[in-house]
Amino acid sequence: MRTAAPPVLCALVLAMAPCLAAPSDAAIAKRPITIDDLNLLVDVSEPAISPDGAWVAYTVTRIDAKRDTTDDDLYMTSWDGARTVRLTSSKANENTPAFSPDGRWIAFLSRREHKDDERQLWLMSRDGGEGERVTDLPGGVSDYVFSPDGKRVVLVADDPEPEDEPPAGAADPDEDEEPTPRPIVIDRYQFKADVDGYLGAQRSHLYLLDIATRRTEAITSGPYDEHLPNWSPDGKTIVFVSKRSADPDRDDNYDLFLVEARAGAAPRRLTVNEVPDAEPDWESRPVFSPDGASIAYLEGGPLKDIYYAGYHLAVIPATGGARRLVVPDLDRNMTKPRWSPDGRSILFLLEDDGSVHLARVPAAGGRVERILAGPRTVMEAVASKDGRIAVLHTTANEPPEVFAVEGSTLRPLSKRNDDWLATHALATTGTISYKSNDGTEIHGFLVKPADYKAGRKYPVLLDIHGGPVSQYQHEFTFDWQVFAANGYVVVGPNPRGSSGRGEAFAKAIYADWGNKDGQDVRSAVDSLIAQGIADPERLAVSGWSYGGILSNYVIVQDQRFKAAVVGAGSSNFLADYGTDQYIREYDAELGPPWKNLDLWIRLSSAFLHADRITTPTLFMCGEADFNVPLLNSEQMYQALKTLGRDTELVIYPDQFHGLDTPSYLRDRIKRNVDWFAKHLGK
Repeated sequence: MRTAAPPVLCALVLAMAPCLAAPSDAAIAKRPITIDDLNLLVDVSEPAISPDGAWVAYTVTRIDAKRDTTDDDLYMTSWDGARTVRLTSSKANENTPAFSPDGRWIAFLSRREHKDDERQLWLMSRDGGEGERVTDLPGGVSDYVFSPDGKRVVLVADDPEPEDEPPAGAADPDEDEEPTPRPIVIDRYQFKADVDGYLGAQRSHLYLLDIATRRTEAITSGPYDEHLPNWSPDGKTIVFVSKRSADPDRDDNYDLFLVEARAGAAPRRLTVNEVPDAEPDWESRPVFSPDGASIAYLEGGPLKDIYYAGYHLAVIPATGGARRLVVPDLDRNMTKPRWSPDGRSILFLLEDDGSVHLARVPAAGGRVERILAGPRTVMEAVASKDGRIAVLHTTANEPPEVFAVEGSTLRPLSKRNDDWLATHALATTGTISYKSNDGTEIHGFLVKPADYKAGRKYPVLLDIHGGPVSQYQHEFTFDWQVFAANGYVVVGPNPRGSSGRGEAFAKAIYADWGNKDGQDVRSAVDSLIAQGIADPERLAVSGWSYGGILSNYVIVQDQRFKAAVVGAGSSNFLADYGTDQYIREYDAELGPPWKNLDLWIRLSSAFLHADRITTPTLFMCGEADFNVPLLNSEQMYQALKTLGRDTELVIYPDQFHGLDTPSYLRDRIKRNVDWFAKHLGK
C-alpha cells in the first residue's frame, strides 16, 4: 500500500544573479525549527539539462499561505552556477520542464489559460519571453518527450470526460443552476483509484504533436492506458509501456510496445514474459541505445509477488528477441536508466539499505561503479549530449537541490534553501542497527534533538514508513526535524517488508502483516531503552498509510505506548475489499475472502481485538482518500470510542491519500506534536 509522503516545501528570495556566499555558521545564531518553517522551505524537483550542458532547468515549489496552495515555477541555472534565471511567475503552476534537442526551446506543462483547467504543453524560448500554449487536448497532457530532431513531440493524454448531460427525465435547469450530475456507471474490475476517483471508460493514449503546424493526432487507441513513451534515435519509432491483456485491470503485466511515429500505426509487443516491465509507478522510462539497436528498461518479478519483487535493469534488442539482465546477481532495485553518449555504459539509480546511489555499469554487464555512494539519496539524474550529469540530491540535513556531478563530488547549482539552512539548528540524524526478537538484523535512522545530552532519557517517537515496500532513507524529513525540536528522539526503522535490502527481506511479511515487521519496529524501542536513550514511560508511535496499518498492529500488541497517531491506516481488511484500490494486490497476496477467510480474519486482528488497545490514539485521514479510504479510520475510531478509550478522529476535507493543502499539512504536524505533548509531556 504505497504512500506519497507529504511534500517538503521551502521558500527563499531568488535573484537572477550569482548566489552570495552564506556567512559562516559561527557568525549566525541558529534557532530551532518550528512548524511555521513549513512555509519557509521550498521544494526543488524535476531537473532538466540542456543538450549542450550549459543550463539546468528545474521546478521550484513554494507555499502561498494567503491562497493556501502551492505555486510551481520554473528556474534555470547556468552550468558554472554564475547565473540563475526565473522563467515563469504566474499564479498558475508550471512544471515538468524539458529542453528541445536543439536547445532553443524550453517546454513545460501548465493549466494556465485553459478553459477546462487541464494541463497542456507550453513552449518558451530559452532566451526569455512569453510562453505559448501549443496543445488543446480535452483530457490534458500528463507526459511528453521531444523527437530527436525537435520537430515533433509525443504526448500522453487522457481521454476527455463524457459530457455532463443530465440523466434521462431530469428537467432543464435554470441558467444559474448546475445540472443534475449523471449517474456513475461502473463496469470495470478495478473501478476506483486515489485522486482519479471512480474509473470509467476513459484511458490515456499517445498523441503526436507537430510543432510547426500545432497539429495533434492520436497514435494509439483502445481500452488500454499508455505510459512512459520514448523515441528511437532516428525518430521513426516510439517505445512505450502498456498492459494489453484481455482485462488489463486484473493484473500488472506491463510490457514494452513499439509503434511507428504516425497515426494509424499498429503497436507491436516487444516483451512477452509474465512480469511487469517498466511498471509506471517507478517512473523509469525505457530508453533506446544511441545506435538504436537496443532498449534498456526495468524488469520486475513474478506477478504473484506484486510490489515485493525487485526491479532489475534489462536490455532487449529493438527488433525483438531475448532480453538480458545486465546485473543478474544484484539483489537491489535499479531504476531510471540512461545510456552513456557512446552507448558503452548505462547510468542508473541504485537503492541500497537506506540510500539511493548514482551508479554505472557496462552495457554488456560487469562491475557496478557507484559514482555517488555513501549516506545520500539521489532522486533524479539527467545528462547532456557530451556526458555532463546533473542530479537532484538530498541528505538528512539538506532538502533536495540540484547539483552538478564532477567525478564523485557534487557542486551546488540551485541553492534554494541555503539561507534557511544557515539560520536553523538541525537535529542530528544517524543510522542504527539492532536485533529483532528472532535475531534478524534491522537497520534504520535515529534523530536526536540539536541539544541532545548523552545519559539523559528522552521521550521517543517510533515513526513507521508507508509502503510497506519502501524505505526510510538519507533524505531531509521536515516532520522529524519538528519532533526533535520539540524534545523527542525519533526512531525510523526499516523493518522486514522494506525495500533496500533485497527481495527476501521485503517478502518476509508476504500475507503476514504485523507479525515480523511488528516485532522489528517494537524491537527498535527495546534497543533504545536498553541503551538508556528512551524513557520507557514516554513512548509514542505514528505512521501514515501502511505505517498507520502497522501502528494499529503495534498498539494492539504492546500497551507500553502512551500515545499513537494513525494516519490513513486500516485494520478490518474485510471492509477494504472493494472499497480501496488494491483489488489486484489482494487477489495475488491473500486471495478472495471466501477462499481464505481465516487469513483475512487473522490479518484484521487489530480491529477484531481493539479491546486490547489502551493507547490514546489520534486517527487522521483525507476525506476523498481512495487509497486507504476514510471508512478504515472511522471504524477504528468508533471501536475505541465504544470502548471508552481516549481517541479523536480528524478528517481533512477534499484531500486524497497524500495531503496537499498547506494549512492541512501544517495542521497535521501540529496535531501530532500536541497529541504527544498531551500524553507524554516533554
